[in-house]
Amino acid sequence: MANPTLPDVSPAEQDLLYSKLNAYNEGRASYKEAGAYLVVLPRPDRPAYSLWIYSPLPERQAIFYLCELSVDINESLRMASTLCFYSSRRLLIVEYNAKRMQSRGDDLVGFGKYQGHFLHEVLRIDPAYVTWIAYKFQPRIPKQERFRQIARIYHSAYTDFQRRKTHLKNDGRFLGKPGDKVEGLTLALTQVRVEDNPYKTDIRNGQPRFYVRQAIKANDPAGNSVSFRINARTPSNSSCTLPALEHAFRPGETIKIKSARIDRTYTAGGTKYTRLTHLRLESPE
Repeated sequence: MANPTLPDVSPAEQDLLYSKLNAYNEGRASYKEAGAYLVVLPRPDRPAYSLWIYSPLPERQAIFYLCELSVDINESLRMASTLCFYSSRRLLIVEYNAKRMQSRGDDLVGFGKYQGHFLHEVLRIDPAYVTWIAYKFQPRIPKQERFRQIARIYHSAYTDFQRRKTHLKNDGRFLGKPGDKVEGLTLALTQVRVEDNPYKTDIRNGQPRFYVRQAIKANDPAGNSVSFRINARTPSNSSCTLPALEHAFRPGETIKIKSARIDRTYTAGGTKYTRLTHLRLESPE
């Protein structure tokens, strides 16, 4: 599946975004087997990116709308990857296809208290009702059988999103003991803060030079929490400001760590954190 050209994005930034997306999708199931989540490009009447779900189960029109994201592609990918991180489905960027994506009314509730509403609308306010349609509703005609099938697709998306909440509630475990070496970590960033490194900031020719660092918290796929710092390689003229040539990490971004050492373990807010040091990134920016 070819990657579409992203609007208002430079070729270099586009290549970087797709590279990060490929890393996010590594190890996830083929979209032909498990389906996929789709970040759909804006179009004239819809300025924001949107999130859809593709399923290989229905015989026709297998793409269904989930929610709006953002007008910014970076923020849209952050939102989508955060929602879908614990799913086995891949996350893809595609152009809007009216023939395959425009609703034909098959996902419109035709009975009960939500009559006249689309399933994606009901999912936001009453997911239990969608679950009831998916597994308790008894179809009487072929059209209702497809309606139930679509409800099951929406239910599967809701289940994927709930996995994130389950992991966030999990206090997790430590990844080892101080001094242990850990390897092959895939982490979803949850919090990023730029701070000054008090041990390196100095004054050169009367001009202060601030060596800043990014203090990061992240979760592994099992929900275990880690924290670490990534130092800027060049100084900045302003406090707590990342130099232009440094990569600014974002919440929702996925990174891979070849190896690291456990500096210490601690508990904050009831969550167990493993503090990492001596990081070797698999794809350093």
